[in-house]
Amino acid sequence: MIYWLTGQPGAGKTTLAKSIMELRYFNNWYHIDGEHLAQYLHSKGQNVLVSLVSPYKGQRDAFKEKLENAIKEVYVYTSEVRGREQFFVQDYEPPTENYIDMCTDNITVAECVEKIFKK
Repeated sequence: MIYWLTGQPGAGKTTLAKSIMELRYFNNWYHIDGEHLAQYLHSKGQNVLVSLVSPYKGQRDAFKEKLENAIKEVYVYTSEVRGREQFFVQDYEPPTENYIDMCTDNITVAECVEKIFKK
């Protein structure tokens, strides 16, 4: 399984991925940047968490299509100012279908993680 956390800088992607990695029952998971490494590890039977901006919907959709049901796309976003706005990608394209919606406004990291795995 690949959980692909996408969204603008400062939304909470890496924070969520690190929190998930700290859970004891995720012993055989990897947190990485890069789709080719994610695909390689998945082909070897490993579970993967990917947290990166990945701004283009078409590229994310093509990767999801290639690996069929092995990818769970998580759209992480916030309306809060978190000091990373200068790194925003102006033409970021949010997902429109087949994704987990994760607004990190006024919710704890633990609540976010729980929401991701309930979906």
